[in-house]
Amino acid sequence: MNFEGDAFISYAHLDNVELIEGNKGWVTNLHRALEVRVAQLLGKPPHIWRDPKLTGNDVFEETLVDRLRRVASLISVVSPRYVKSEWARREIAEFCKAAEEQGGVRFRDKARIFKVLKTPVPVAGHPPELQSLLGYEFFRVDPDTGRIHELDEVFGPEAQREFWIRLDDLAHDVCCMIEMLEASQAAACPIDTIDAVTIFLAETTPDLREQREAIKRDLQQHGYTVVPARNLPLIASDLKKAIRDDLARCRMSIHLVGKSCSFVPEASAQSLLEIQNDLAIERGNQGGFSRLLWIPPGLQVEDERQRSVIEQLRMDPRIHNGADLLETPLEDLRTVIQGRLKHATVLATGSSKQTVTGKNLVQLYLIYDQRDTDAASAWADFLFEKEFEVIRPVFEGDEAEIREYHEENLRSCDAALILHGTASECWLRRKLRELQKSAGYGRTKGAPVIAISLIPPGTPEKERFRTHEAMLIPQLTGFSPDALQPFISLLKA
Repeated sequence: MNFEGDAFISYAHLDNVELIEGNKGWVTNLHRALEVRVAQLLGKPPHIWRDPKLTGNDVFEETLVDRLRRVASLISVVSPRYVKSEWARREIAEFCKAAEEQGGVRFRDKARIFKVLKTPVPVAGHPPELQSLLGYEFFRVDPDTGRIHELDEVFGPEAQREFWIRLDDLAHDVCCMIEMLEASQAAACPIDTIDAVTIFLAETTPDLREQREAIKRDLQQHGYTVVPARNLPLIASDLKKAIRDDLARCRMSIHLVGKSCSFVPEASAQSLLEIQNDLAIERGNQGGFSRLLWIPPGLQVEDERQRSVIEQLRMDPRIHNGADLLETPLEDLRTVIQGRLKHATVLATGSSKQTVTGKNLVQLYLIYDQRDTDAASAWADFLFEKEFEVIRPVFEGDEAEIREYHEENLRSCDAALILHGTASECWLRRKLRELQKSAGYGRTKGAPVIAISLIPPGTPEKERFRTHEAMLIPQLTGFSPDALQPFISLLKA
């Protein structure tokens, strides 16, 4: 099907009435911003349209029905007025009717309908075609009063900033749909034949919604498909089937554990968090799958049930190779996720290297000053036990040979951990530059993963040390396996 339009915006005209006389309406602003952002992402202007003239009293013209049959996607702006509008329900029905004749409302894991939630409405009140779809929330709830505030510039700069974040999410997904359809048409084949990598990003509680959206945004911008892509059922048996179906297509699951207890489905003694984790473990037992659980560092949990769940996760013996529980900053989690996905891609293409033992070993160059040789043993032994091929520097022998050995390690290592102990910060910066410039020593593989561990003795300079050029691991009180966990998770890739 060759579509004449990329998207049609379906809305209630009451929702486009300007709040301040002389300003543009909310839907008008959404329309313009979406067109601009999608154009920037596509590299060409999209065709996104709406009918600004029609009112609820007009006759539903056949010309509009015909145009709905020739549009690739529908953007429904949901509000209390919208769900009461017969006109809006007719637009949705006509679009879905045409979509079924064209192969369905869903292409692979993505729906051709985008649900924009301008004002919250209970899901049961949504048109039936929209009830299973996840929405883009263009409102926020005041944590103190519980009042709803729409994301509009009239409510201040913070609301405007959040509007652009939600708009960017919507634009990326619309852009993805356009590109999928174009690729399908160019290949003259069904959209289901297009390959994609699917990641299960577990549903979480409201206190971690922003973090989940940030990770989802990262994944989608790197070309991954994220599931669940629709609202999960409320009955336990249906819920488990839906999750199993999603996990069966995934190579990784990511679980964000917050301070609140997630809802307990009907006919279940377990919460949604526990169900998703158990089913991910079940999927992991089938192979070709990894699982990441993340707890924000310093999380304060008042809910007794949630506190018990978190302790069970920490003590769970099913955290094994291929699964990790991290209690690190969000940025470290994002780094680990990308490392895991790169690893999965390498395995999928069959380009990984193996040793004579048949294991894929990371060549880890452990860099330290000669005065820290004894202290470095704790790090070297621990990393070796984690099945990394640990390469240590040499300090005895001909100076030229020592330098040649160092440069060879810079060329061949997959990762490097610099132990900053007795030596000066100048020494540390020099070693960091040598790693970054390893291509100048004849390195042919990609840049190594670099981390810096700040080890004793503690100094004010070390406590102030910051860098964006490597993962920083403070261990000023001595060796700590837990502090190394994010780095180890990344090295597993």
